[in-house]
Amino acid sequence: MTDVDPIFARLTSPGEPFALVERDGQRQFAHMPPDLNMLIESARRHGDKTFIVEDDKRLSFNDVFRLRDALVPHLGVTTRGDRVAICMRNRAEWAIGFLAAIRAGGVPALVNSRGAPAELAAAVEDVTPVVVLADAERANLLREGGYRGRIIETSDFPETGEAPSAPGTAAPDDPAAILFTSGTTGRVKGAILTHKSLMTGVMGMQLSGMMVLHGMADKMGIAPETIIANMPQGGVLVVFPLFHISGVGAAFLSPMLAGSKIVIMRRWEPQEALRIIAEERITQFTGVPTMLWDVLHKARMDEADLSSLRNISSGGQALPVNLLDEIRAACPQAMMGTGYGMTETSGMVAMASGEDFIRNRASAGRVLPLVDMRIEGPDGTPLPRGEAGEIVVRGALVMKGYWNRPEDTAAVLSADGWLRTGDIGYIDDEGYIFIVDRKKDMVISGGENIYCAEVERVLGEMPEIIECSTFGIPDDRLGELLVAVVVAQGVSEAQIIDHVAEHLARYKAPARVAFSATPLPRNAVGKIDKIYLRANWPQLIGDA
Repeated sequence: MTDVDPIFARLTSPGEPFALVERDGQRQFAHMPPDLNMLIESARRHGDKTFIVEDDKRLSFNDVFRLRDALVPHLGVTTRGDRVAICMRNRAEWAIGFLAAIRAGGVPALVNSRGAPAELAAAVEDVTPVVVLADAERANLLREGGYRGRIIETSDFPETGEAPSAPGTAAPDDPAAILFTSGTTGRVKGAILTHKSLMTGVMGMQLSGMMVLHGMADKMGIAPETIIANMPQGGVLVVFPLFHISGVGAAFLSPMLAGSKIVIMRRWEPQEALRIIAEERITQFTGVPTMLWDVLHKARMDEADLSSLRNISSGGQALPVNLLDEIRAACPQAMMGTGYGMTETSGMVAMASGEDFIRNRASAGRVLPLVDMRIEGPDGTPLPRGEAGEIVVRGALVMKGYWNRPEDTAAVLSADGWLRTGDIGYIDDEGYIFIVDRKKDMVISGGENIYCAEVERVLGEMPEIIECSTFGIPDDRLGELLVAVVVAQGVSEAQIIDHVAEHLARYKAPARVAFSATPLPRNAVGKIDKIYLRANWPQLIGDA
């Protein structure tokens, strides 16, 4: 067994659509254009096929390109690289706005639409956009947060207009999009993805889909071309926020290039998800374990039709083995997969699908030959295989840096392009990567990343709180719950939770707050001992 998935090796060999070449010391797709808009334009060939379904709205590829072209002149982009902030829930206008910003030569900045007014305004102001594209709710929140710049609401998007003139071709290393990520500092940062890095990530996701198809063909003993020729249009159920890399890449751009339709759910509801899967013949479903459990339990009760699903994968957190077994039993026709990546790497840097995934289910996939990856010890020394340390990667997928944050950039990105992920893991002899710890002080609850430093900063603003610490505890449904331990006077648990919910997105508020009558314990270097607090949480909250 080699480090490289045999299907991956086959699809990336010379002469294939996903052939790899060496450029500037990086492995890149040989047939990738320099400009993301050139890649997007190739999707025009899908014409009258259905592209976006949202409630009763059905837009073809032709419709979306027409609406995109009509919006471009209204954006006010006059110089390549002007930012266009997108601040809205998942909806058709989000996709149209993103495509219009790219077509105009602008850089879409994808704002977390779930934020509180001050969070939204701070993120938008950080990138100094020429315009903000927002739905009515987010436009009101931005104004409430103090933003005074130009906003175009979705209700004012034009339906017709002159075809825009071409802005010229971008260079591969020009900024293409800014995606916001928090991090261990507790302050939001904008990761700058270049045309090269974002396209490499998107084409990597396309490659993942093609690997699934070839895996099916191998299993059935027929040629992949036979499956492609007889395959109905693919359908993707969009449940991840489009402002996440897993949303904009895997759930939007990659399906668009493949000619698949995307079906947008306004909010998660298992019964509605089952209806959409059956009626729209959804072929690809990626959800956090919570969502997958919901679908399986509801489908079992209602005897729902899941026969169209060809590709099921998880995102946001590890897939429990018992859940994997349940999915395989309920959807034997579907190919399972997993992957590991982050916003700063434009998507996956490791993945496995089909039997390659099943045979090593505890892994996060095999390291993709698209990147160089090494494991480093505390002093930066590369470690041998099998030893755990910080995961460090380099390649065409890696971001350019953080917007206007040179110190933050320098802390994670070396001069020669190595990105420190902050994740702890090891690589085995077959090239599988295993994640043994996550970024310092990050909790994943229902697939959402919650950084403790950010919540603790808000808690520390309350005059009643003397000390505070937040961390995650196991939860059967959400994976983890964020909880807090505080030393405080004159404030209740409900008031603390409400304070965080008012100043950050509600999902970042602690689920429970325990009060300590004594100062919080500290370790040898003077930091609050979260290991002790986590171990003693039942006693602290009074459940012991």
